[in-house]
Amino acid sequence: MTTEHFAIGVDLGGTKIELALVNRLGQILKKLKVATPAKEGVTAVIREIISATQALLQGTEAHPLGLGIGVAGQIDPAGETVRFAPNLGWHDVPLQAELQQQLELPVALLNDVRAATWGEWLFGAGKDCADLVCLFIGTGIGGSVVSGGRMLCGHSNSAGELGHLTIDLHGPLCTCGNHGCLEALAGGWAIARRAAQAVAADPRAGKELIRRAAGQGGNITAATVASAELAGDPLASQIVTEVAEALIAGAVGLVNAFNPERLILGGGVIEGLPELVPRIAQGVKQRSLKVASTKLQVLHAEQHNDAGVIGAAAFALQSVIGNEVHS
Repeated sequence: MTTEHFAIGVDLGGTKIELALVNRLGQILKKLKVATPAKEGVTAVIREIISATQALLQGTEAHPLGLGIGVAGQIDPAGETVRFAPNLGWHDVPLQAELQQQLELPVALLNDVRAATWGEWLFGAGKDCADLVCLFIGTGIGGSVVSGGRMLCGHSNSAGELGHLTIDLHGPLCTCGNHGCLEALAGGWAIARRAAQAVAADPRAGKELIRRAAGQGGNITAATVASAELAGDPLASQIVTEVAEALIAGAVGLVNAFNPERLILGGGVIEGLPELVPRIAQGVKQRSLKVASTKLQVLHAEQHNDAGVIGAAAFALQSVIGNEVHS
């Protein structure tokens, strides 16, 4: 394979930067992970991306065709500027131009969840599918929709905020300021909040969660709930049931609205509680419109933690080459 078939994929988050050299088949040839110096400001983060990119390319003969970078934030429609990245504290950062100038490579900029969807669509559970919805349940909840073989971007490039579907008009407050969002009921931070409230209300019922949290640094997290639920703890099981019900409600709305062939579920919460996938599949089959769900497949994401870098690299190749990578 010639060197023109390679790109660099970058997944930029608030705590870590993951990079990979990826070929056109979606295969990772080399990867690297470094800490994000978010507290040091924009310049320090960009400097770290450049340094890590140079380190990734050391010792390889492959010259990348471009670099794709998925950012946990809102990207302008032109794909040039990070409008807002809360975990980085960024506002209106011209990231594409900064990286292109210093790396002397074409740079494609997109939202991190959309990058992960590219990875699943082209090389994972969504391969050879023209109509799918990806829902990633991690600390927060995000997703993307592919319809008729095209990724939906929306008028202002913000399509895919699936975690902010309103599930309960009178539900808990979300970080976006709304009440009852899917993320506020089933995201990792919301699971941790719900568990902490339950333990405070009934410490005896929450003794297993308290015990497990003590061994994990003291704070109850979604991972604490997952491990306790797998061990059969009644309170953790009740919380997971509530999470499953919220995810089913959200998934039913997505299936009815977009009529996908596949609903792909991923993210840290799904990795920790894989039994949620068949529970959601069963709930969607029972509660969604029959015409929308008769042939629906509900699948576990296949690329796991690599979806972001694989998808970002694929997006870069698609952007530079000027045609669909999967054509």
